[in-house]
Amino acid sequence: MNTPKIIKERDSYITRIKPFMRKSLVKVMTGHRRVGKSYILYQLMNLILEEETDANIIYINKENVDFISIKTFMELNNYVKSKVNPDRMNYIFIDEIQEIQDFRLAIRSLALEENNDIYITGSNSEIFSSDLANELGGRYIEFTIHSLSYLEFLDFHKLENNDISLEKYIHYGGLPYLFHLPMEEDVITEYIKSIYSTIMLKDVIQRKNIRNTSFLEQLILFLANNIGNLFSSKSISDFLKSQRIDISPYVVGEYATALSDAFIVQKVGRFDIIGKRLFERGEKYYFEDLGIRNVIAGYKRQDRGIRLENLVYNHLVYNGYDVKIGTLGSEEIDFVCQRKGETIYVQVAVELSKEETIKREFGNLLRIKDNYPKIVVSGEISFENSYEGIQHIYIRDFLSSELSPSILHTNKR
Repeated sequence: MNTPKIIKERDSYITRIKPFMRKSLVKVMTGHRRVGKSYILYQLMNLILEEETDANIIYINKENVDFISIKTFMELNNYVKSKVNPDRMNYIFIDEIQEIQDFRLAIRSLALEENNDIYITGSNSEIFSSDLANELGGRYIEFTIHSLSYLEFLDFHKLENNDISLEKYIHYGGLPYLFHLPMEEDVITEYIKSIYSTIMLKDVIQRKNIRNTSFLEQLILFLANNIGNLFSSKSISDFLKSQRIDISPYVVGEYATALSDAFIVQKVGRFDIIGKRLFERGEKYYFEDLGIRNVIAGYKRQDRGIRLENLVYNHLVYNGYDVKIGTLGSEEIDFVCQRKGETIYVQVAVELSKEETIKREFGNLLRIKDNYPKIVVSGEISFENSYEGIQHIYIRDFLSSELSPSILHTNKR
């Protein structure tokens, strides 16, 4: 197995996956196309070969024509079994496995052998949810691979941690392959457009058999222009009808789910902070990659606020938080973030130069009567560090931090 000569390390994922290596759990890596799943597999293969130079590695990449003949679960099963060694550990890597019909049946069978260490990737969350859980009976663990974090972006592109670099990250996003390209808007935009078109065609339109592609384009443009706004399928349908686009709430919901399944957007539900329950209706949408969002809606000055909110959401998710929109009576908390039984509350503001804005952003957090950490993240670098006990942090420092509920560790460079 020959891996690429240049592999940029993404150690945070390897650290999470390592405890489960050589265990009888199927390691599932999901995320949209070109987000770096294959390179995570290459890193894992190299790690295995460092520890076991003659390791029996079986690698299948469904985007490679060498494996075009593997189309069904039986063909997958037969191919892998022809390569396994019953007397030693077999490391089985299958990239973009969703291209194989009923692959779950083969994985269930292969996972029965304790000396099969299985790693799979896929670009559609739908096929890795309930069906896989049913087939494997809980014998799998899923890792979502995201676009580059801000610090990864700096590392990949060899940039200093300053506001110029931050603006590049906000503008171009975190697709890993960008580090191979010149940092020129025309070149990068053309690449991002090609990736976006591929995701839409293969993982949304073809997979969901979507015929009304014109509406799909209208919907994703609407979501790109309304990041951070609270919606339901009905409210989106009603708005589009006002624009003379007649689509039922059911179809809106189906198409929005298709975009979420393909990891283009993430749907975030609402959480009642007092009642400690999730609301059944009303959600917000955030984009997995801001570069993709910007080629859809454009990079406009007036959108800075929604871009900052999307950045904060992505950084929280990258750091392992389960994120919800908070509801406190008639007030809203941008993000209620839970991880390993701990909670932090986060508000996002573009600027904090006006007293009314300060009172609103900090005041909402002050109304929460518990002792969990509360943070306001803003684009205002000169604002004081705290306000009535609520911590303020500049967006670049926030993106440079390793988030902890007890203390916010910040890597200021």
